[in-house]
Formats: sequence, C-alpha cells, structure tokens
Amino acid sequence: MPRVEDAKRAAQAPLLPAMGTADEVAKVVRVTTAALAQDRYLGRGIPYVKHGKRVLYRWDDVRAYLDANRIDPGAA
Repeated sequence: MPRVEDAKRAAQAPLLPAMGTADEVAKVVRVTTAALAQDRYLGRGIPYVKHGKRVLYRWDDVRAYLDANRIDPGAA
C-alpha cells in the first residue's frame, strides 16, 4: 500500500524538467531549432537562458508564451 508521503511527493513533482534544450522545445512547439535561433537573434519569441554556449528554455516560460499567443476566434 502506498504511503501518504509518497503520494504527496508524486503530486508535487513537476511533469517536465524545469529547463529544456532548444531541440526539446522545438519538438513541443513544433518549429525548427533554426526558427528558435532566428527568434533569439531578432529579440522575439520565447524567453531563454544562456548558460555558456548552451541555450535553455524554462518550461514555465514556454507555457506562458503559448498562453499569451493563444487566439480564441469565438471571443471577438
């Protein structure tokens, strides 16, 4: 029988790692990594973090960006 503490810990665990690579984010958002790079170059798109040469995206930022760019045709 599972312990209550284990169930609470599992419920609080994030479904995704806190940060994702450009490859991982590109798959979720369904764009190419080149499109993400172009957005970074032009200063638009999903916020990102530079860690040395690596580019990382916070999953919270990815979700917020998608929510902010959601269009509801029935709302107008």
